[in-house]
Amino acid sequence: MAVKAEAGRRPLIAGNWKLNLDHLQSIAFVQKLAWSLQDAKLDFRTVEVAVFPPFTDLRSVQSLIVSDHFPITFGAQDVSEHDSGAYTGEISGAFLKALECTYAIVGHSERRSYHHETSELVGAKAAAAIRHGLVPVICVGETAEDLEARGASAVPVEQLETALAGLPKGSDIVVAYEPVWAIGSGQAATPEQAENVAAQLRAVVGTALGEEAGAATRILYGGSVKSGNIASFLREPNVDGALVGGASLVVDEFAKIARFQSHVGT
Repeated sequence: MAVKAEAGRRPLIAGNWKLNLDHLQSIAFVQKLAWSLQDAKLDFRTVEVAVFPPFTDLRSVQSLIVSDHFPITFGAQDVSEHDSGAYTGEISGAFLKALECTYAIVGHSERRSYHHETSELVGAKAAAAIRHGLVPVICVGETAEDLEARGASAVPVEQLETALAGLPKGSDIVVAYEPVWAIGSGQAATPEQAENVAAQLRAVVGTALGEEAGAATRILYGGSVKSGNIASFLREPNVDGALVGGASLVVDEFAKIARFQSHVGT
């Protein structure tokens, strides 16, 4: 992982809770997670652990993490492209920043599929996040049909190129490669597949945002990530962490994923 360290790319293990856990359940979860990681003496200088609760949980998660000084970061599962105004149901980046969020996920495959979000909209949301001092986690990925027709990288590369088109040079972003066919299927991409796509996505970031940004941007893999396969992904030079779905809802399993270094060489 020397190249990652030299570029300042601290691995990020991010748990996307999706539509799960109310604000009381989120408090219990974060407490257990923090205690588990601290008991395991996880070195937070070498890995960042973040959770992405539903909007209604964010205040509770913020209060707990800040008051108890837990070394866990957190973000939102989405952000509006609008800063304010008559947009019922939308959540402004300004609101999220006021809650001390670090990140906002944009362009998750479920938003693209169920809410018909385009890559242009994803780019607008990423720009809104950056305006308010948030780091957008820009998700890209191909379906099984895309994979068969065009290969693994064509669609993610196109999605990222479009999303980055309007962002300022040097923007601080995270990219999450999540092959749609792997999400929740139990069938993860191979580390080699993830590395191939991640390398091409890094090149896209370098072209759009500048070489330094390309080298510094963390690229995550998401799709049936678990403690048994996380180390194999993190050994790849261009994979800098994971966007974890279902496994992030099980404290012990998510803690094991965060302790991926303990699996290296196994």
